Amino acid sequence: MPDPSAAHVRLVFADEGTFHDETIAIELDKLDQYERLIDLIREEPSVTKNVYIDLKRLVSATVISE
Repeated sequence: MPDPSAAHVRLVFADEGTFHDETIAIELDKLDQYERLIDLIREEPSVTKNVYIDLKRLVSATVISE
C-alpha cells in the first residue's frame, strides 16, 4: 500500500553506456519547499541521510506519484 504522505521519484542513472533507474520516496511536504527537484535531492537532509545519489551519473529525476 503506497504511503499517502510520500511522493515517488524515479531517478535514472547512466553508467558506462547503460541506464538504470531507482525509485525513492520523498515526503510530500518537502516538494513544496524547493523550487527545483534537483535541489531537494542534493540538499534536503531527510533525503541525503537515507539514500546515496551519485549526482555525476544522474540523468533525470521525475515525480511519478504524489
